[in-house]
Amino acid sequence: MSPIIYILTTNGLLFILSIIFWKFPPKKINNWYGYRTPKAMLNQQIWDFANSIFNKKLVIYAGISFLGGLVFANFATKELTWQPMVLVLLSVLVSVIKTERALNDHFTEEGKKKKLK
Repeated sequence: MSPIIYILTTNGLLFILSIIFWKFPPKKINNWYGYRTPKAMLNQQIWDFANSIFNKKLVIYAGISFLGGLVFANFATKELTWQPMVLVLLSVLVSVIKTERALNDHFTEEGKKKKLK
């Protein structure tokens, strides 16, 4: 498989999905679409906040992953195997970690908004 095709079908697909999630975020708490963690699903306010943060972060990191994958594809001396998938995994992982940190900074474990100092 061509390195460019590989990047388009992994990192490119993640980037396109992140744009779709960003442009069309879920309106109500559901079990099949959106950022679904137990804390994110406590109430509608947390759901909206979590999806907003996650979608923004995912667009940023998926874009970086896509560009990084294209750089790998252009300068690769060997066939690309696991490198683009690591970028995809890191993009999702960093987005989840940053979203969870934001949730912990703004909401209590019971789902109430924290008073920021």
